[in-house]
Amino acid sequence: MRPAPAAHRDAASVTIVSDNPETLDGLETYLQRAGVVTRSTRKIARAVELTAVFSAAVVIFPDDFGLAAVADALTDLGAQRPKTLIVLVTCAPKRFARASQSLGATTIVVPRPAWGWTILEAIREHWASQQTP
Repeated sequence: MRPAPAAHRDAASVTIVSDNPETLDGLETYLQRAGVVTRSTRKIARAVELTAVFSAAVVIFPDDFGLAAVADALTDLGAQRPKTLIVLVTCAPKRFARASQSLGATTIVVPRPAWGWTILEAIREHWASQQTP
């Protein structure tokens, strides 16, 4: 069997950004068991670098980082990965909902605590909507 084209593989990938190792491990394990290819980092400045051009999503836990670093990462993602879904999992959903409205990318804010299946379902819904002409 031939490997899937690179764009297809990247579309099934998700980048996870959190400074909490348990959060990274838990969500990464859950998504991988669901068949999603994951990349993860504890450094928010690496979000764009680790997110392939055709990735389905990047999941960021912004409460783990300073607001300036989050703003920079969101700006970079919106400019460089406009088709990638940005999922912000936060204890302050109203703050990040307002801040994310000006991005060039689709952003979903998920209140914390959030379960892996909630995050996965949001990603799948977005991905399905992108596949429909």
